[in-house]
Amino acid sequence: MLLVEDDPGDALLVEELVADSTLKVHLRWVRSMAEAREALAAEVPDCVLLDLNLPDTHGLEALHRIRARTDQVAVVVLTGLAEEETGLAAVTAGAQDYLVKGRVEPELFGRAVRYAIQRKQAEQAAVALQASQMQAQENARLERGLLPRPLLHSAAVDVVTRYRPGRAQALLGGDFYDIVQSTDGAVHALIGDVSGHGPDEAALGVALRIAWRTLVLSGVTGAEQVSRLQEILMAERAAPYIFATLTVLTAEPGTPRVRLIRAGHPGLLRRTGDGGVEWVEVAGGPALGVVSGAHWPEEELTVAAGGALVLFTDGLFEGHIGRGRERLGEEGLLRLAREVAGLPPEAFVDELIERAEAHAESQGGLDDDVAVLHLRWN
Repeated sequence: MLLVEDDPGDALLVEELVADSTLKVHLRWVRSMAEAREALAAEVPDCVLLDLNLPDTHGLEALHRIRARTDQVAVVVLTGLAEEETGLAAVTAGAQDYLVKGRVEPELFGRAVRYAIQRKQAEQAAVALQASQMQAQENARLERGLLPRPLLHSAAVDVVTRYRPGRAQALLGGDFYDIVQSTDGAVHALIGDVSGHGPDEAALGVALRIAWRTLVLSGVTGAEQVSRLQEILMAERAAPYIFATLTVLTAEPGTPRVRLIRAGHPGLLRRTGDGGVEWVEVAGGPALGVVSGAHWPEEELTVAAGGALVLFTDGLFEGHIGRGRERLGEEGLLRLAREVAGLPPEAFVDELIERAEAHAESQGGLDDDVAVLHLRWN
């Protein structure tokens, strides 16, 4: 406990109260606000007993300076007989309690200090709870922006989407996806991943996702679309080292061929109509935000009747397996996919994620967020 008091007689009185009370504390005495700042810099006590009339600080300014130095400590203000109103004002300004010098018995003194510490702890718990609730609400809003409902006006394609946060992920990641059908019947899909975790990365993912949907509905596709997205990322990112990977595809109606552009993103799985699964990795360009003026080639891929494409973020296969540092990897993910190849779309996606999580269980689960987009053409 830290006593900030310039009067030696009052300081002696407090020392006697501490000795006669049931408090088991070490009392440190300082005579000025300057000495109090040095003491608080060295160690934060459980409670500060504060006289408001110091040589270098007067009135409630003393309380404000203590709270500015550390808001983690309970403060009990010491006042004179004629200063009870000042004590009440100090409680209103943030002190946990006040005591009148010369009017306090050891039992009352000990109880006041203990209650002050408990009130401070309760106040901090309430603040932490409110912050947690606000963060959860903000995460929910960002998640709705990252993971929208497909915008489809026909039954040309069956869509299954899944998102799983990484283990103990207090901060929302930047994984995002979207599916849009334009007026000509073409189906457009996007999956992407902003590097890092936190509100800035999540907000950037939302911006990219909304910008992509706007570009699609405006008729901007192909390499020009990806170039525009890079411009947006470089203008909106919070730091120059932040980048994003993505894959975009376009499927024209009445044809088995799909056009894809890959920007630093992992490959994808192609499910064939006869129950087979293969890993596909078309030619691509760098992640967005890495190379200014980069080029992203557009490649074509055939999807057989009854077949499907499965797009995902790298959190699905980068989890550690076993007790070492080995990762599941692309080959491991393909093996898991082939084990569940006979399942219908929703069960296939769920089982694939669950098996990847099971492999990482000994390491505490998957570290990174996982987004999966399963598209099957009718």
